[in-house]
This record gives sequence, C-alpha cells and structure tokens, in this order.
Amino acid sequence: MSLISADTCSSTPAATMLDHCSRAFAEHPGGSKIILKYAGRDATEAYEPIHPPDAITTNLPVDKHGQEVTEEEKRRQALVAARPALDEVINLHDFEAVARVVLPEKAWAYYSSASDDEITIRENRLAYQRVWFRPRVLRNVATVDWSTTILGQKSSLPVYISATALGKLGHPDGELNLTRAAGKHGVIQMIATLASCSFDEIIDAGAPDQSFFVQLYVNRDREITRRYVQHAEKRGVKALFITVDAPQLGRREKDMRLKLIGDDSGAKVQEGQKDVPKDQGVARAISAFIDPSLCWDDIPWFQSITKMPIILKGISTAEDALLAYDAGVQGIVLSNHGGRQLDTARSGLEVLLEVTAALRARGAPQRPFDIFVDGGVRRASDVLKALALGAKAVGVGRPFLYAFCAYGQAGVEKAIQIFRDELEMNMRLLGVRTLDELRPEMVDARALAVHAGSVAEDKLFSTACAPTASLAKFKEAKM
Repeated sequence: MSLISADTCSSTPAATMLDHCSRAFAEHPGGSKIILKYAGRDATEAYEPIHPPDAITTNLPVDKHGQEVTEEEKRRQALVAARPALDEVINLHDFEAVARVVLPEKAWAYYSSASDDEITIRENRLAYQRVWFRPRVLRNVATVDWSTTILGQKSSLPVYISATALGKLGHPDGELNLTRAAGKHGVIQMIATLASCSFDEIIDAGAPDQSFFVQLYVNRDREITRRYVQHAEKRGVKALFITVDAPQLGRREKDMRLKLIGDDSGAKVQEGQKDVPKDQGVARAISAFIDPSLCWDDIPWFQSITKMPIILKGISTAEDALLAYDAGVQGIVLSNHGGRQLDTARSGLEVLLEVTAALRARGAPQRPFDIFVDGGVRRASDVLKALALGAKAVGVGRPFLYAFCAYGQAGVEKAIQIFRDELEMNMRLLGVRTLDELRPEMVDARALAVHAGSVAEDKLFSTACAPTASLAKFKEAKM
C-alpha cells in the first residue's frame, strides 16, 4: 500500500484537478490536512460552499489547472441539464421538487431536514390549510396593490426573504442569488449569520438603496457579536433579527445520518474557529459558537450597542410575546425555526391568534410593535391569511432557497413573480384592493388549534418533504 504525500496527492475541487500539490501544501490557508483528506477524491462538495468561483484561476498558474470531471459531477450536470424549463415552474412546490433531484445528498439533507419526527415542519404547512377564507363580493377590484412597508422599508411584497444558511451547498453563487433578485424586484433580504457568502460580499452585491435585515446567532464571545452588529449597522442594514429559539440546535436526523463532514465545511463567519464538531452533521458543525446563556437580561445590552430596530425571532407563546413588548423591542417573529428545533412546537400561524389576543387584552400595542410569522408558507393565500390574522409581513426561507438551488437567480425572480401573480388573483377573489383592507373576519380560523381531523393531504408538499431514503435503500439491499 502506497502512502499519500505532498508529492503524490491529487484532488478535484469543483471539477478542476490540482495535478501538483506541493505549492498548495505550503500556501493553502486551511493547511495541508484538508488537502490530504481529499487526495485522489472529488472534493467538489466540500470545496464549493466556502470558496469563491475564481479561487483556483486567481491563485494558481494555468499549468496547475486540469479539466477532469468526475462521474458523480457528470451525473449531477446531466440532471441539471434535464431539469424542466423554468417556464414550466408554476408554483413554489415545483422548485422544491427540482432541487431535491439536482442537489447533492448532503445539501438536500441539510436544507430539508427538521427535528426528530419532523411533525412540526408538516404542521407548519397544514396549519394554513385549516384556515378558510370568507371572501367578500361585488367590490371594485380592478386595481389591487400588495406593496407594503416592513419596519419602515418599502417592499414590493408583504414577504421578506428569511435567513437560510450555507447557500453555496446548493449553488456556486450562494446567497448572492437572493441578493441580486431581491434588489431587482424590491424585496427585502435577511442576511443569515451562517451564510456561505461573507456579509460584506452580500452587501456589496446589493443594488443602490437596497434594504437588508440581518439575522443574528449570538456568539459566546459578546465582543464578536458587538462588532458584527455594529458593522451591520454601519453598512446600512435596517433591522436586527436576534434568533432566540436556538440555545441548542435540534436533532435534525436526516442531516445527522451523514455524520462526518469536511474540515472545510462551514459558514464564512466560522473561519478560524477551533473545536468544531464534525461527526453530527452540518447543522451541529456550524452552530458550536452559539451562546446557550442568552436570556431576557441581555436585551438591554443589545439596545445599548445599536440603534437598529430589534426583532426577536423565534417567539412561540403569548407570554413571551408580552415579555418582548415589555422589553422595548420593536417586534417579534412567531417562528419554530422551520420545524428544525423543538418538534411538536406549534406553527407560527397558530401562535399568532393567542399573541394578538394577549396584546389586545393588555391594550397594546401603544407603540410600534410589529408581528411577523414564518414557516410553512408556500402560497400567496397563506400570506393573506397571516396578514388578515394580524401579521405585518411573512418570512419565506426554503422556497427561495430551493428556487436558486434549482435555477439560480432566475429561479428567485420567478418565485417572486409567482407570489405577485397569486397575490393579484387571491386579493381580487377575496375582495380586497390593498393589504390594509384585510380583516380577521375575512378568515375562519376556528379549526386552527385542532390538530387532529380530516384535513386533505397536501400531495405537492408531502412528495417534496420526505424522510431519509437510507432505510429504503437498506431494505432493497436485503432483498
């Protein structure tokens, strides 16, 4: 058995073979260990999420480039080439179906996974189907307008792009697909702490006067958090969304089944971090820095370091909503983290009912205090239901993520257009000309808190959201 050395190794990041590694060993910022790990193997999956597309062409002479494409990459490229034309995509479920086919296994597992038995992720979708419209008729709806303002920022949709991590797992341009599409169409993007692209890279890619929010996982080292928040404010970010439902990440078993991940897998914000767990899937690997001691006593500190509006993301009860109001923050997101944290937690839509009731009982809000909802939204009708019940706007994460994984920036633009088309149709059929005309009496939400009953199966969603296929493969192998 021959030993791998700096003189004999070769690896294939992003379909380009490095035939001579001696220079890479000496100069690679990540050290020689990761190069040795992928010696003689395709490193595309580990390489692309954390390197810019021109890393090789910029840093290596032409004579060190190769053109070998692995069989696995050829198969993936064939699937991408055979995907349906973008014109054939007519709803957000279609993006998920295509993404599931073209994404690498690790990327699909990370993006689609939810905690434990994945009950909450399904409930997020089902909740909207238990709310029924009570449309009004004979209203002049020749012109309808679905534009709005979110935390003082103009938006062409009552929807913002919610933070999702590690965009480059699914597309070489990662979160920049969202940035460019959002800037072109007047939609607000929330930048994720754990984005594959750097914060400044995303901001720099924005259009003039484009509005951004930033999502924050609070670091154990508060000085790092302070610098990050204040840098975001300096770059013109309009609001700070602090994630408060993740003192520890949930057991996302589809992701965990893949276990060992590369030493180079992670978000930009993690570069240089030590003691990152590598044997429990992507989610655990990228979350080791999150501070589990975050509590209500910390809110005044955040208010002291920034003038941005502060929104608490991950509220799940009326009690905590009232505490947030009393703490003086500017809003809350009713969210269960896309079903990725505490399984059997209720949907944000269901929580919305008790939160609005509790605020009314307190005579609140008597100051600006916005309520947002995320999780499970796949239709403009879902958005209208949430707004009718008291939400200011709705966060949408996975559908936009799947859109760019499947079709790049063009996919995100198509997703935005789908929202526009559906909003126009549904507002007319509901009998409202502007979002301000939406009222609670336009929906029947009496069944929202009923978690057992005869709800028709959502086949579009259920065929895209499925448990791991590992067990099925095992059973086939045994036969």
